[in-house]
Amino acid sequence: MALRKLKPVTPATRYYSISSFEEITKSTPEKSLLAPLKKSGGRNNHGRVTSRFRGGGHKRRYRIIDFKRVSSEEAKVIAIEYDPNRTARIALVQYPDGKKSYVVAPDGIKVGEIIQSSNEAEIKAGNTMQISAIPVGTFIHNIELKPEKGAQLVRSAGTSAQIVAKDEKHCQVKLPSGEVRMIKNECKATIGVVSNTDHENISIGKAGRTRWMGRRPHVRGVAMNPIDHPMGGGEGKTSGGGHPVSPWGLPAKGYKTRKKKNLSDKYIVKKRK
Repeated sequence: MALRKLKPVTPATRYYSISSFEEITKSTPEKSLLAPLKKSGGRNNHGRVTSRFRGGGHKRRYRIIDFKRVSSEEAKVIAIEYDPNRTARIALVQYPDGKKSYVVAPDGIKVGEIIQSSNEAEIKAGNTMQISAIPVGTFIHNIELKPEKGAQLVRSAGTSAQIVAKDEKHCQVKLPSGEVRMIKNECKATIGVVSNTDHENISIGKAGRTRWMGRRPHVRGVAMNPIDHPMGGGEGKTSGGGHPVSPWGLPAKGYKTRKKKNLSDKYIVKKRK
């Protein structure tokens, strides 16, 4: 999972780096596990922009990922694939009855390996089980917040969480942000670190590559007119002497936007900051 730097044959490729894709074993996705993916361009059902600087991007089809891992049967890894919708690689697995599904590939998994979702499974990368059955100190990913809902936490490339303590009802898990959070013992998690660990070292290299991802140029508030932004207008560069704010007047730097009385506060043992 190394990176490949391009020769600087153009100014755009001088700082350009891409993944080597050496772990990919299959270039075409499984047709039965594809779904259409519609673009919104950052607009809601009334056609109004609700998320700025979105639009364009390469056409994609969604890969249906099995985040629940309900089946307790052993599954064989038959391919490692690229997924344009996430930073991690995905693994195509096949069950004894012939059924296929995609799972988020853990780091180091190879074609031909057997993975399982069971509390009796071996403690090895790719196996899924309830958090209560995983030893303290183990690195995990694909963590559920509610039993049987499917994995919601720690799914992006190179990330992992660690079990730091257990009690009768909850396990304490240290998340990649540094937050220590209590998660119910019945929730499932997958052992290991998420694949494509070099993703964070990729250099985008040129503006057009960001456009391929569906992200449009981000315009600064001070470059706008007063009607468009609280920090707009003025002769030269000035923001009116006020603190930096969003277009709707919310403080932009250091202001905590998390609810003061959030229901999930009782599960947070240590905050991320």
